[in-house]
Amino acid sequence: MRAPRAQAGSSPQHLLATVLGEYLDSTDADLPSVAVIAILREFGVSESSARAALSRLVKRGLIATRAGRRPPVYHLTPEAIARHHARMRQFLTFGAQPPHWTGDWVLASFSIPSSGQASRHAVRRALGALRFAGLYDSVWIRPGSDAAPARGVLRELLSHVEGARWSVMHVRFDEESGPHGPAAAYDLAGLASAYATFIQRYAPLRIAVRDNTVGAARALVARTSAMDSWRRFADIDPDLPDHLLPTPWPRREARETFLEIHTALGALAQARLVELATPHWPDAAAWITLFEASDDLSAPGTTAGRRAGRRRRWAAAG
Repeated sequence: MRAPRAQAGSSPQHLLATVLGEYLDSTDADLPSVAVIAILREFGVSESSARAALSRLVKRGLIATRAGRRPPVYHLTPEAIARHHARMRQFLTFGAQPPHWTGDWVLASFSIPSSGQASRHAVRRALGALRFAGLYDSVWIRPGSDAAPARGVLRELLSHVEGARWSVMHVRFDEESGPHGPAAAYDLAGLASAYATFIQRYAPLRIAVRDNTVGAARALVARTSAMDSWRRFADIDPDLPDHLLPTPWPRREARETFLEIHTALGALAQARLVELATPHWPDAAAWITLFEASDDLSAPGTTAGRRAGRRRRWAAAG
């Protein structure tokens, strides 16, 4: 199973993956293609683009078709459900608490002959996907102590490249802070700017939420947009300890903005989704669920209520 790659703008397949991850939680739910088309139309997606998005998610293993059903009927795969649970937990709990910091870093270094330019690019892409950052051209680091993923990708990509060498090590820096420390590998100024942009972009919506002036139609699109924007931070923010971050650091305010919008608009967005889907999917209200954050850090992943209105909550307090 391959999930859609996060990108600057929301492609129809990335948008559809976000909606499915937010509002469906069962492999038993039969989702007609016409219902998907109606839902994505709410976001300005054409019918042809919606059908293309469905086809691509089938190829990626996120959804599958029910055999012999016309028009086509889709369902989430067990692998997709498991991934959605893990990802929703990651998105809704990200930034809730500072990381447990031990001072450990994983360092990956490699040497590739000049003829292996394509392999060099592939290694950098793979390490970047693992949230490594380039401290120097061929020295990449990430906080923590789990070195297995880096060893795996380097072995996979370089074991057949003649003359290539690589090492993966656990390291500690004598001088963590300062211009020559590990934080220099990260574009923290750019990340802070991205957080500030997020806060500014959703400030009017946050005010409208507090004024109770957001209707159901706007709630679905706005809540999905906020999640789609916020979820990227969980992938690009290295979650460094406070002593390596510039001050003030805007992540807390961005997180509070997201959670206020996401929580307040949940029921409205769910109701609008049911309204859009029901004409094409009579059982929609029985299957469309709601994922939201909880203030209880001690009991993540609990559910409450009947299937028609159940909500899965993950700890959000920070």
